[in-house]
Amino acid sequence: MNIKAQKRRKMENYMYQAVANNELRLHYQPIVGAKSGQLIGAEALMRWESPQLGFLPPNDFISLAEDNGLIIKFGEWAIREVCRQHKRWQQQGLGHLTIAVNLSGLQFNQVGFVPMVEAILAEYNLMSTSFLIFELTESVIMADTEKMFNKLWQLKSMGIKLSVDDFGTGYSSLSYLKSFPLDSLKIDRSFIKELPDNEDDAAIVNAILALASTLNLSTVAEGVETNQQREFLENSTCNSIQGYLFSKPMPVDEFYAYWQANTPNTL
Repeated sequence: MNIKAQKRRKMENYMYQAVANNELRLHYQPIVGAKSGQLIGAEALMRWESPQLGFLPPNDFISLAEDNGLIIKFGEWAIREVCRQHKRWQQQGLGHLTIAVNLSGLQFNQVGFVPMVEAILAEYNLMSTSFLIFELTESVIMADTEKMFNKLWQLKSMGIKLSVDDFGTGYSSLSYLKSFPLDSLKIDRSFIKELPDNEDDAAIVNAILALASTLNLSTVAEGVETNQQREFLENSTCNSIQGYLFSKPMPVDEFYAYWQANTPNTL
């Protein structure tokens, strides 16, 4: 336990300098149309390239950042970096892709969160904000419904899209789906993993898709790794899919090459 505590303190000390030293990176995982197979968006996922600790995936440091509050600074950096990268892609003449960013509850519940987002959008003078998707879990959305309702509508008024991440794994109440200004549901990978053989998972996925369709919400299935899973989703009402079947999350240069290769008429 003492060794583990020392390792945690050591990581935390380095973590405080990660943003200032430009050690954070975003990797982008493609999102494709379920029926077309065409690239339509990406999810931005954080990585940490620490000179002392090496390359760290999010599972190695995000929970610590949540505990010590640095997730607020990390989250602001991620939103700013996504806007900067989108602006650069537009200047390079690339087409329109949506970019999804995960928001932590601690970050989202900050009083200054909405003004911070407004300031970043103004900083990059973006022609349109419709590319930007904020992903929140059900537990975050349901934490304080009145405050959450107002904050979500403020973001919606800016043109930002709102998505429920890991749908089906949180609250059982579905009342928030009709009350809040949501745009999409992301079906958790735990329901996709055993498709199409697991009848219970197939029934759950079809029920989520039917619910989304009724409420005019788009859907993304995450964790797609096999052609069998893809075929099941192609033959459903699912709108888009992501997973290792198409690509792992990639550094920006690799994603740029992937984008060009999969949309040859972009440039």
